[in-house]
Amino acid sequence: MKLYLSVDMEGLTDVTSWDEVNKNNSDYRIFSEIMTNEVVAACEGANIFDENIEIFVKDGHGTGRNIIHGKLPHNVVLIRGWSGHPFHMMDYLDESFDAVLFIGYHSAAKSNTNALSHTLNNRKVYSITINDESASEFLINSYTSMLKGVPVVFISGDEGICNTAKLFNKNIRTVITKNCISGSTINNHPKINCAKIKNEVSEVLKENISSFKINLPKKFNVKIEFKEHQNAFRSSFYPGIKLISDNLIQYETNNYFDVLTMLIFVLPD
Repeated sequence: MKLYLSVDMEGLTDVTSWDEVNKNNSDYRIFSEIMTNEVVAACEGANIFDENIEIFVKDGHGTGRNIIHGKLPHNVVLIRGWSGHPFHMMDYLDESFDAVLFIGYHSAAKSNTNALSHTLNNRKVYSITINDESASEFLINSYTSMLKGVPVVFISGDEGICNTAKLFNKNIRTVITKNCISGSTINNHPKINCAKIKNEVSEVLKENISSFKINLPKKFNVKIEFKEHQNAFRSSFYPGIKLISDNLIQYETNNYFDVLTMLIFVLPD
């Protein structure tokens, strides 16, 4: 079996402030270790299921250089940094993988279920919708997985994104790391969450993985609402984008890869 893990920080245990996920701040190191530990737990769960399993981990937060590789199991290949490929947080995913897992994921922009809720570029974007549905990074990256025919079987993160994932795919396994109320978080102990992640990953891999597959929509109507009207105006010159109002653009296509390509050019890091 071959697994792909996409990992973020804002949905990790204890993360409550942007300062905690920024490399330039003093307490960042603590949360880099929490991130690493939750990845370790997922990998250990996978190794319980199959000691010969292949595991690829994409560090999907910020610089893409947060996970401490030396603390991961020896059979883990770590993808660091950004190549610029439209798959972004799912870079190097292809049809050879059997399943995708999300670690440390968070609620979408405008949601009140994570103190750091956002979608892709928190500095520029107020909200993103796809086919009139609020688009989280979970949704965007799940569609990417479906583009390659690889099912998403597991997610850990805040309660809001885990509930969203269940509505999207009733079969997906979840571990809720925390609840969020406005700017505060209510967290399980990090070791308890790691134990849950390890157990759920080992259990989900025993299931019929093909039952987790969901078909891609046939059409995509993407709307991006920017915080500043200047960014909407600039983005409106991307081929196929229409300026709907001062802060709102719209992009329609039948090809999801076109959506991903548009996003990486319109919303650069």
